[in-house]
Amino acid sequence: MKQTIYRYAWFILGIVINGFGVAAITKAALGTSPISSVPYVLSLRFPFSLGQFTFVFNMFIILAQVVLLKKDFKPFQFLQIGVTFLFSACIDLSMALLSFLNPQGILACLISLLAGCAILAFGISVEVAPDVLMVPGEGLVSAITRVTGKRFGSVKVAFDTTLMVCALILSLIFFRGINGLGIGTIVSALIVGKIVNFFNRRLKLISLIRELRPQETA
Repeated sequence: MKQTIYRYAWFILGIVINGFGVAAITKAALGTSPISSVPYVLSLRFPFSLGQFTFVFNMFIILAQVVLLKKDFKPFQFLQIGVTFLFSACIDLSMALLSFLNPQGILACLISLLAGCAILAFGISVEVAPDVLMVPGEGLVSAITRVTGKRFGSVKVAFDTTLMVCALILSLIFFRGINGLGIGTIVSALIVGKIVNFFNRRLKLISLIRELRPQETA
């Protein structure tokens, strides 16, 4: 029981860190992460925050999981709604806390972007290590993988690319140009996963969190 509480505590901490990481990447002013690209473009056009649009957007992602998996979608997975609420709230809170961060010049923006990518990668490592729940984006990728039989990594790349294309189309419609997207979107798509792999291999903390998982019985 105590181990279960610890696992969920680490998972929640990972979600909080993820929200801060997304905000840090966004504040670098070079574009946001792929999963946040559509909500961010919408937040630039309509009078709702990035966190609010993130929540609504993820509700559609959960609905897509239900449609794809049908009876295989377990009621337990509806806890993703609570996870999304926490994640969305953390994004808005982090955006407010980082209101002072307005990097000037490409070097300062790149440093802020890389710092945000590192924070997001660390949050993902902490979130995934306890193996309790999937966030909606990863849940949909997993659902598509189960239905199509394609590899998770290949579906993840296709999913992120699709989100960026959708965000680009929305930007062109709303602003007649590219707004809310940039080199930061591409950089985060390319390097966050690699940093996650680095943390998973090198950080002892991640190994300790994994040890909280239930031991498989023969």
